[in-house]
Amino acid sequence: MTSSFLTKRQRDELNASILQYFAASGLQASHEALRNELGIQDGGFDDDVINYNGLLEKKWTSVVRLQKKIMDLESQVDSLQTELDTLPSSSRKVADPATWLPRISKYTLLGHRQAVNSIAFHPVFSVLASGSEDTMIKVWDWELGELERTVKGHTKSVLDLDFGGRPGEELLASCSSDLTIKLWDANDEYKNIRTLKGHDHTVSCVKFLPDGERIVSASRDKTLRIWAVKTGYCLRTVDGHSDWIKDVVPTLDGELLLSVGADHLARITEVSTGDSRLTVAAHDHVIECCAVAPPASYTYIAALTESKRIPPTSSGFEYFATGARDRTIKIWDFRGKLVVTLEGHDNWVRSIVFHPGGKFLISAGDDKTIRCWDFTQGGRCVRTIENAHDHFVSALKWAPSIIAKVPNRTNGTKGNGNGQASGHSSISHGRNIRCVIATASVHMDVKIWMA
Repeated sequence: MTSSFLTKRQRDELNASILQYFAASGLQASHEALRNELGIQDGGFDDDVINYNGLLEKKWTSVVRLQKKIMDLESQVDSLQTELDTLPSSSRKVADPATWLPRISKYTLLGHRQAVNSIAFHPVFSVLASGSEDTMIKVWDWELGELERTVKGHTKSVLDLDFGGRPGEELLASCSSDLTIKLWDANDEYKNIRTLKGHDHTVSCVKFLPDGERIVSASRDKTLRIWAVKTGYCLRTVDGHSDWIKDVVPTLDGELLLSVGADHLARITEVSTGDSRLTVAAHDHVIECCAVAPPASYTYIAALTESKRIPPTSSGFEYFATGARDRTIKIWDFRGKLVVTLEGHDNWVRSIVFHPGGKFLISAGDDKTIRCWDFTQGGRCVRTIENAHDHFVSALKWAPSIIAKVPNRTNGTKGNGNGQASGHSSISHGRNIRCVIATASVHMDVKIWMA
């Protein structure tokens, strides 16, 4: 008899499964022949191995699935090996955070019941919040890929989220189609401590200002509003857009606001007065997103301009980017002069972030891709992650950098999603870049991309 790698117990289970399969399939002759060949009579198996009806089919389909998974993984390995073989030997070292770009997602976070619209990183801890059309906010541990809690309070879609506040008093701000902004205490089980009302239409965006004591919101009612975090009072209403404001970002020094919207405009507004500093007809379609360039990028972007003058890193606002439904991303200087247009997306551009190392810009959109653009190569797309999600990629954020040492720091702490801590600390040189990106999708999932 040929030797077998199976134990007696495993052989009995296999024989019982085959006999059950023959009997269930009406193959009586085969059933009897196998029984006779094996010398098995009634009661020939232990009671706990007799009932194996359907087990053989289940094992077979499991093997097929595993074979397909193995083939997919082998294909990925071959693709990555080919890419690795084409790199110069000097590039095959441990990734430099200043040049790291996302490649393969580590976790897929599932739990929302409808499209995920927004994500936000905690400025200190490995915490990520996501907001969805299902009205829920979910709080995740992105290092472990685990759900920590579900936060309920809004009655309609949650459209944007942002962490902020003073150190040790971190808050999560959320805004919704229910016309409200809510503040949640991140240090007290995310209890709702304040609800801000005043907008007359959907609130599409909310951001903390660098001082941690004010927030700015953007709405479909065509206004920006600046609120006091401590009291919830609206300090100022800013007009100027003629259509839905889709996104707003404060500059790194907190003195200006960059806003974009369905009127195809990008506007710069003074926080202290609400006066307009600059208005640019930036795109030929709805502008979905914007981002302020960090000082680390000044050298690389300046090289693309005619003057090539490198602004001082002490400046809180020199360049900004806009992404639109016309499938393009545009980089501008603070005077409203176009620096470069990045083309490559096949559908709406939904989200953009500057790499904290300054050399790249990362974008995501309705073509289901993540794209990485290199300023040292004239803004060329140097990496495309196809099918980053199974549906439109709705949001993209970079984990805030760790502040190692910031002298004379008086203002609040938060991450702005560009891998920078907000306020003047973002202009210091005591940062450690975290190679972590999060993306969200209409497919109801969130993905974590890590080095």
